[in-house]
Amino acid sequence: MARNGLLKWALLLVAALIVAPANPAVAQDAPADSLDFEGVMNTADSLAWSLSDSTDEVVIVEQPLGGFMGWFETNLPWLAQSGAGQLFIKGGNFMPFLLISAIIMVAVLIERFATLAKARTNTRRLIGTVITTLRTDGVGAAAQVCERTRGPIAAILHAGLLRADRGPEAVEKAIETSGTIEMSFLERGLVALSTVANVAPLLGFLGTVSGMINAFEAIANADQVNAKLVASGISEALITTATGLVIAIPASIGYSFFLSVIDRYIIEMEETSAELVEELTQLGPRI
Repeated sequence: MARNGLLKWALLLVAALIVAPANPAVAQDAPADSLDFEGVMNTADSLAWSLSDSTDEVVIVEQPLGGFMGWFETNLPWLAQSGAGQLFIKGGNFMPFLLISAIIMVAVLIERFATLAKARTNTRRLIGTVITTLRTDGVGAAAQVCERTRGPIAAILHAGLLRADRGPEAVEKAIETSGTIEMSFLERGLVALSTVANVAPLLGFLGTVSGMINAFEAIANADQVNAKLVASGISEALITTATGLVIAIPASIGYSFFLSVIDRYIIEMEETSAELVEELTQLGPRI
């Protein structure tokens, strides 16, 4: 009977332990983010660990430049790393066109300066020498004086002297034809210079529009807007505008200067040719 009683009490104790609820104190002491009975982290901790790991593994890789800018940065690193090179790269896709405009402008300015400097002569001394030689030694000697003198004025006087034996009308026609040829020579390259002066600011403004479009696209695609987000687009806009103006200003000044020099040459050619025709008319049969 005693053994049966002990067995009965043992079964009742086991049944009580099985159906007894969990201890509230133990449940409250356990942290919410602790491991469960199987040793597996709960869902909140798993998501947090996943976000932490993904954040640590993110690496921002700067995309290499393409097109002409990529070639420029790869093949001319010493120039691309300079201050001017960095501005050129930041200026965007319209900077190569502005560079071409600048090269044309510089080439035309140098060539026209050199050409017009060589064309300059002492007009009064030349026409005086030609008239004196014409009176003393004849047309052939006067033509040789013009051949030894460079410049458009000497060229038109030489053309007129070669037609002296055909009368004043033939002389005027020859001078007019030669003057047209010399004028085209003096004005060579000015069309390109004028084009650069007009197109460079337009290219700069086009780059400005492109930069502002990029800035607004960056704003539209971003959740939070800050200054760094739109700085590159605004920088591109300002750099292209400034570059276009820097190219256009000297091109416009050079164009106006060359026109003034050519106008002075035209006046001198008209004066000297009129004096030559008048002298040949007075000499008449003595030529």
